[in-house]
Amino acid sequence: MQGYLPRVIEAQVEARLADFPIVAVLGPRQCGKTTLIREAVARRSGVVYLDLERPSDLAKLRDPELFFNLHRSQGTASLFCLDEIQRAPEIFPLLRSLADEERRNGQFLLLGSASRELLRQTSESLAGRIAYLELTPFLASELGGEPGELTRLWVRGGFPRSFLAESDESSRAWRESFILTFLERDLPQLGFNVPAALLHRLWRLLAHLHGQILNSSELGAALSVSHTTSRSYLDLLTRTFMVRLLEPCLANTKKRLVKSPKVYLRDTGILHSLLQIDGLDDLLAHPVCGESWEGLVIENVISSMPRWQPSFYRTAAGAEIDLVLERGRRRLAIECKASTAPTVSRGFWSALEDLEIEEAWVVAPVTEPYPLRAGVTVMPLRGLLERLAEQE
Repeated sequence: MQGYLPRVIEAQVEARLADFPIVAVLGPRQCGKTTLIREAVARRSGVVYLDLERPSDLAKLRDPELFFNLHRSQGTASLFCLDEIQRAPEIFPLLRSLADEERRNGQFLLLGSASRELLRQTSESLAGRIAYLELTPFLASELGGEPGELTRLWVRGGFPRSFLAESDESSRAWRESFILTFLERDLPQLGFNVPAALLHRLWRLLAHLHGQILNSSELGAALSVSHTTSRSYLDLLTRTFMVRLLEPCLANTKKRLVKSPKVYLRDTGILHSLLQIDGLDDLLAHPVCGESWEGLVIENVISSMPRWQPSFYRTAAGAEIDLVLERGRRRLAIECKASTAPTVSRGFWSALEDLEIEEAWVVAPVTEPYPLRAGVTVMPLRGLLERLAEQE
């Protein structure tokens, strides 16, 4: 297994610590948060790290005020790093008090495997004192550019232990274990008592719906639960970073628009495991291949462009764009094609006209960019991310 791969948000962690008393890095289990933070704070002195999944570390916070104040009074801690903070949400009010008492930035660094919506007390008690960052599994822009790395990312997904595994078999075994552990241990630890078998069925159904319009009623019927219950289960997977719901673009174009979201599994490796796709040959022969590539592109783009509003555009007449990015009055369009000779439909050109988009890209597994028409470029994924970084 390879060593540490630098992550895009390393510099952002340092910048937020300089500007806020508390910084939270959130992301799915096993995406590399702990490794990232240990690298990011390696040059700092006075860092106290607690892994709250370790009973001995969690026990140190039985009286958290005493623990923090003792370290402060002895001058042994300038930064407290609390890993898996969702295990101790009751300390958030105390963090607010301590942050206000010392009145300096860079006091606490929190790592969590649940979204801020699930960590409700953070928004209630730490408003104005905390900055949030999201760490995803590996992105294409974080790879070294060696031949085959992007294909490996597509097939295995971006979770470090899956991507860096010695073999495809080892990668697949890790992902299968991850799915079971997430359902049987991680979700119950967050306080959810949904049967693991039911959520596994839901996850597999979502894998078959990857890249399609969500119909909560049909999903509920397939699970033999109400549509509201199925949506609550779906929200649980969304808020633990397993699923992304891409909302529709509701631009005022006087067209009949699709108004339901599209559903994507955020990691293509997990998608392929749930669909029992074992390697590249299986993937290329599978009906989900195009949607899988689409999900890879969309996840990389959205994660790289946090200040832009993502959506998709589709009309009842068939005009469609896979991903629209909006910021103020600016709009960018991205279409995804899993072909080395991509073509687009008439609906794509109609959608560009509807939204008055001047710059668009067709992202495909090609090696070099080339123009398709004025303002529309066929582009490899890494090249697109570099181009968009200039926009960010």
